[in-house]
This record gives sequence, structure tokens and C-alpha cells, in this order.
Amino acid sequence: MAAEEVVHIIDVESGNLRSLQNAIEYLGYKVQFISNASEFKIDEIEKLFLPGVGNFGHFVDQIRDRGFVEPIKSYIESGKPIMGICVGLQALFNGSEESPGSKGLGIIDSKLSKFDDSDKSVPHIGWNSLQIDDLNGVGKTLYGLNPNSNYYFVHSYAAIISKNEKSKLINDQNWELATGRYGNEEFIAAVVKDNVFATQFHPEKSGTAGLKIIRAFLEQQKFADLTSLKESNVPEVANTEHTFTGLSRRVVACLDVRTNDQGDLVVTKGDQYDVREKSKDGSSGDVVNLGKPVELAQKYYEQGADEITFLNITSFRNSPLRDAPMLQVLKKAAKTIFVPLTVGGGIKDVIDPDGTKIPALDVATMYFRSGADKVSIGSDAVIAAENFYKNNQVPTGESPMETISKPYGVQAVVISVDPKRFYINDPKDIPYKSIRTSIPGPNGEQYCYYKVTSQGGRKVHDLGAWELCYACERLGAGEILLNCIDKDGSNSGYDLELIDFIKTSTKLPVIASSGAGKPEHFEEVFKNTKTDAALGAGMFHRGEYTVRDVKLYLKNKGLQVRIDDEEL
Repeated sequence: MAAEEVVHIIDVESGNLRSLQNAIEYLGYKVQFISNASEFKIDEIEKLFLPGVGNFGHFVDQIRDRGFVEPIKSYIESGKPIMGICVGLQALFNGSEESPGSKGLGIIDSKLSKFDDSDKSVPHIGWNSLQIDDLNGVGKTLYGLNPNSNYYFVHSYAAIISKNEKSKLINDQNWELATGRYGNEEFIAAVVKDNVFATQFHPEKSGTAGLKIIRAFLEQQKFADLTSLKESNVPEVANTEHTFTGLSRRVVACLDVRTNDQGDLVVTKGDQYDVREKSKDGSSGDVVNLGKPVELAQKYYEQGADEITFLNITSFRNSPLRDAPMLQVLKKAAKTIFVPLTVGGGIKDVIDPDGTKIPALDVATMYFRSGADKVSIGSDAVIAAENFYKNNQVPTGESPMETISKPYGVQAVVISVDPKRFYINDPKDIPYKSIRTSIPGPNGEQYCYYKVTSQGGRKVHDLGAWELCYACERLGAGEILLNCIDKDGSNSGYDLELIDFIKTSTKLPVIASSGAGKPEHFEEVFKNTKTDAALGAGMFHRGEYTVRDVKLYLKNKGLQVRIDDEEL
């Protein structure tokens, strides 16, 4: 690599590009962004990235509006290397079912469509593997794409292909393909043709396996022997499951972040949202301090966490949003953590101390540009859902979920649901959906429903959790972080009834949260519910178990997990 070599990235403000910048810089290169065609000077560009996250129409329309179409095509014709990522791959196609009125670049003669959600969650979120077609029978792979590795996908639309379409792309259009499988649907995970390389997954969010692919592209190490690709050092277990979706079981590490009484930003954990130390007489002391956010997040990444979630439980009312501590946490964490980062708390319309009004979309944009891949919305999701029902289930287009998902895609918006169990004698007594429970109430009640809460569990609403999730899917959410106040801090395992109850309300992926105290609880929730992921917090912060402990336990129980033991 030449000293001070510069890599260019096209930036049309579509999702988190900081992580890609960080990955490229981590590998020893410099990055320069190009935000409009006037900055696009082909003679000065040696390697080009076309990354994007979110809505196909928003992305390709921005490409056109900023005058990028002809420069990109001219660059490709020049023979210089270009790599598309996620929507950057999708933009190479003619168009997408997601945005029928928006035209792609037409470099690949095919279209994109939405995954079938009748038998699986959509969006497709998580770690999946690749199938690599042998290149002309010579046992080669491209840019280090490894069928033994897992890569991070997050998308609702894809180039879903039949055998006939696959043959046309390979034989008639001369594309080399790596494919993925989500349930029964095969889709294009990566394409290569001459100087063009693009991935549907996010290599900058795929740990060491993804960094290897970016490095291979930067060094133009196009071919590698399939037989040379390393398999995991962790021995396989007999009768290991192969999930229907193809996704590995996702283990998420969560950090509740707030300021203590000295003004330091700390990771904390308490019992049902009470995070202060308790003295022998029951009085409250300072905020429980379990470590520094960036240091703990780095540790969990190195232990193999599939995602890391930061939940801001302090309002930071005394500082302008642009100076908010969580922005700094994200910027620092994203420099060396190459898995998805979610941030929650304060993603709403805000007013800075100087009176400046900042819309939720602008707040989210600040977090995305600081390194977040997803934002989590809690209290404002409850308000939006209540208004949704008041408005005869017609979206207004004004809630944070709607305004953020429109440009960034639904996969960028998580709703944090905090329900509390309430027992009833008869389902007919309430207007909300309920379940017959195997855990009777204090007076022998056989039924229960879950009321949602907001403001950190302090305010209880009449709205049911089922109804909240149903509404939020229609308002632009793409994933559900499902907490349970009754289980929080208990270390007694997840509320299994709640998880499957919520899965009946939505096609969205669900992350089970609250109650994990040992690896067995992760096994229980994965085997006995339809959850898409499981989250742990206190058990990791206290050092009782590591993320790797949980994953090795799950693997030894025959569950499909990603073990990141690769070396760069």
C-alpha cells in the first residue's frame, strides 16, 4: 500500500458511514468523502466505495439529484475498482419493489423484491452465511468471501433469484455471485464483475471476517483458493441445528448508560429501573458504577457479541445536543468495534438550552453520523401508537418512527417496549389482547395482559404491549427490543409467554430482554420461543459470565451461533 493512500466514499447521507470510514482507517488508509458530482474527479480517485443504508428510493434519488449517475458509470468504464455495500449493491440494479418510481443505475439487469414474511421475520437482520459458486470449476473465491464465516445483514428487500435468473446473471451477464439463503428464498449476497464488487451484507459490521473482505478489496486481492480459507478453531458439535432462516442465534450485549452524582458517565444496572446503591438501612446511595461505556463495549465486542446496545438513561438537559455525551461514546466505540451499534434514549423532537428546536430525524442523523447503526425509541413510540389508534389506525407521517424510517429504512428504527404484567379474570373485561397464562395471578387469575410503560417504567399506560407493537410496525419500526419490568434485574430468565405473545402481533424481529442471569436462560429462550435475538446486561457487567461463555454454552447445546475467532 502506498503511503497516505486515499480511499473515496460517496456520501449521500444514507445511514452510518462512520463505521466504514473507521474500518478503512483501521486498515491503514485515509478516507475522503464525496457528497456531490462537482467533487467527483475520476483522475484523482483510485478506489471508490458506494455505501448506503435504508430506503432504495431515497438513496438512488439522491444519487441522481446530486449528479452522480454519469460520473459513477464513467468511473466503472475506466476500469478502476468500486465496491458497493448494502443499498450500494441494490443501486446497481434496474429498480426495487420498495420504490417503484425510482430507477437504479441499471448496471445489473434485474430487480429487487421484498422477502416473504409469511414464514419468517422481516427485515432480515442478523448474521448469515454465504454460498459461493465455484468460479469456472477452479476452486476460487473472490475478495476473501468465506463460506465458513458469518456476515451481518440488515435489509427487507433483496435480489431474490430463481435458478433460471441465477443462470442468466452468471452466463448471460457474466456476473460472479455469492448467494445467501433466508428461509426458502435465495438472494444475491455479493456480486463481482471485472472492477465492480458489491455486497448486500455490511463488511464493516461483520467483525474480523468483514475487515478481511474490505482489506482484500483495498489491496485488490481478487482471487483466493477456497481450500485456503480458514474454518473455525471451535470444534463442531454433533447434531448442531441449522436454523430455518439460516441466521445464527444473535446474542446482544446491552449497556445502560447514565451520569453518576459526580458527573461521570458510567454503565449501570439496577432492579426494575432503580439503579442506585442500597445501604443496609434501605437508603439510596450513588448510581451503581459497573464500568466505563466504551471500555465495556470494546470488551464485549472482543468476546464475540453480535450487537451492542447503548441505552441512555440520563436526559443530559444541560448541554446542547451536538455536545451530548452519548455522541462522543458512539464516536469512540465505533472506531474499533465492528459490529452493529444501537443507541436509545433521547431520540425525539428536542429543544436545546438555547431554544433551538431539533426534529427527531435530525437527532437520529447525528447519532447515525457518530457511528450508530440503529436508534431505539421508547416513550415516543407509546405516544405515537396511542395517536395511531385515536386516528383510526391511519399514520400521520409525523412520528419519529415515520420520519426516521422514511430516509433511513425501517431496519434503522428499533422500538423499546417496556411492558408490565397485569392479571385479569376474563379476557372480555379489557379491550386489549390477553393470554391464558401458566403462571396464575395472586388471586388465582388464569389470564393476563401486558400494559406498556414509558419514562423509564415510571408511567403506566392502558395501552397493551401487543397493540403497541402492532401499531409501531405500521408506523415504520423495523425491530422490537422487548423488555419486561417484572423480570428486570431478577436473573430468573426471560418472560417466555410475553415473547411469544408479542411475536403474534408482528412480523418484525424481536430481541428478548430482561431477566437473563446465566447461559441456560439464553438456551431456554432460543429453544422455547420464536425470539430472533436475546440480550444480556448485568450478568456480563458483573463478570459472572462472558459473552463467549454464553456462546460456547449454546454451541455445545447444539444451537447455531457465530464464534468470532478469526485473525485479521
